[in-house]
Amino acid sequence: MLLNYLLFETGVVLSYAGCGLLLMVIGYFVVDLLTPGKLHVILWEQKSRNAAVLVASDLAGVAIIVIAAIRASSDALAAGILSTLVFGIVGIILMAVSFLLIGLLTPGKTGEIINSSQMHPEVWVNATAHLGIAGIMAAALL
Repeated sequence: MLLNYLLFETGVVLSYAGCGLLLMVIGYFVVDLLTPGKLHVILWEQKSRNAAVLVASDLAGVAIIVIAAIRASSDALAAGILSTLVFGIVGIILMAVSFLLIGLLTPGKTGEIINSSQMHPEVWVNATAHLGIAGIMAAALL
């Protein structure tokens, strides 16, 4: 009985973890699409702090949304995974829209800011927007 419980719950954890990882990978690729150049080059070869802050805030935002979606999900595993995926995708879309809006409403080109060797305030504005969207969605879900 205990072994069955542990096996089932391990499957649940792995299912939600896989869902969360998938959403974070999607979030990463969305940031890559929205920024000029190859994000992995900007991060690992150029060691851009601006890009790192942007990607970290996006990943943290997605994780917050996934946590809230899991917490709010029903006991039915399939429905919980589906709702987590849907809310995660909605969050990623909202973060992308906020990124584009901030880019339109502020001077300068986002590509130059992301590739800059100096920290730029716009990156912090985007990071805060990502975390704010995640927090709003989490509050709505819980």
